[in-house]
Amino acid sequence: MRNTFLDKRESKNSILKKYILSLCIEQGEYSISELSKNLNTSVPTVTKLIQELIDEGFMIDLGKQGTSGGRRPSIFGLNPGAGYFIGVDIRHSHASIAVADFKGDIISFTDNIPFVLESKEESIKRISVAVRTYFDEHGLDFQKALGLGVSITGRINPETGESNTYQLPGGMTIGGILEESLDIPVLIENDSRAMTYGEFLAGAAKKDKNFLFVNISWGLGMGMILDGRLFYGKSGFSGEIGHFPLLDNDVICRCGKVGCFETGASGSALNRMVLNELKNGRSSSLSSKFHRGEKITINDIYEAVKEEDVLAIEKVQEVGTVLGRGIAGLINVFNPDLVVIGGKMAVAGDYLMLPVRSSVKKYAQNFVAKDTYIRFSKLGTEAAPVGAALLSRSRLLKVDF
Repeated sequence: MRNTFLDKRESKNSILKKYILSLCIEQGEYSISELSKNLNTSVPTVTKLIQELIDEGFMIDLGKQGTSGGRRPSIFGLNPGAGYFIGVDIRHSHASIAVADFKGDIISFTDNIPFVLESKEESIKRISVAVRTYFDEHGLDFQKALGLGVSITGRINPETGESNTYQLPGGMTIGGILEESLDIPVLIENDSRAMTYGEFLAGAAKKDKNFLFVNISWGLGMGMILDGRLFYGKSGFSGEIGHFPLLDNDVICRCGKVGCFETGASGSALNRMVLNELKNGRSSSLSSKFHRGEKITINDIYEAVKEEDVLAIEKVQEVGTVLGRGIAGLINVFNPDLVVIGGKMAVAGDYLMLPVRSSVKKYAQNFVAKDTYIRFSKLGTEAAPVGAALLSRSRLLKVDF
């Protein structure tokens, strides 16, 4: 791992340097006088810190800034080549990896890497092997890696690395095992929050200060940017909207409760609805596979939607109606600028979005909902690994957004 001020004990100068870098992440380019005002620090001190950051390779001189008159000041910005931040998103049977440069631009992304994560040390170490292999295959220098973010499902407390899904024996944590294997700082994050952060910095909600991200995949989760900051709640477990007791359907959720939101609005709900209809004799392009006793997967249903299968479309629309009702409640409570819908079910497109918008119009307060836009994720499958990579950068630099 590179030995820089990022790894040293916090001193006044290292704190100021990180603040300079965080300002450049948020706003881009700065002159020394602008940085001096923002830091409330003298121009000579800022000049010295900027020069040190340039010498260490983290910033570059971008030349003179054009003005209408007078002496043109030099402006400074982040050096994209200063290092890499890695994001890994682990799903049910595969993983995806994204690599961001120091400026935050994604320089590499690969999806559908076969991988199954288990609550075993050797399984966790396979992540580090996959990361190193990825760097070798893409011609990237792992010595320039500065941080790793790992996105996984379930309740995650990123401060402690606690996960209710992957519990390891002997006090071991996923982050601890990976930090020892890779020798770089590691952040573990919930997938919905990672997706939210990805959309915030690089996607559909770029720099919106108040927005909600709804992750509708096999389950249902949410991330929140409130007043420009990712919201965690007291214990780091915020965003569990899938288990909000919204419905009166007597369906037992995987959490053991009845009537949870995700029992009517999720990939698992869609799968259950379609199977029930097939059992009752409904005709569908999936019927022959069902009657052969083969498993109907959620991907089979998505493919049936693309082929305009009436049953699959009908059930997606039912899910969209329930999802819109819940989103209407969220809009009434949070009054956000934007609601972004992402996750695997977003592939259903307008078959999902149109009933969502119709339901929001029906249930949300008009004077609140009129100021809220609803759109699909811009990053799609890249959202979680991109968000995890950028979160690892923000954590390392102590960026407060």
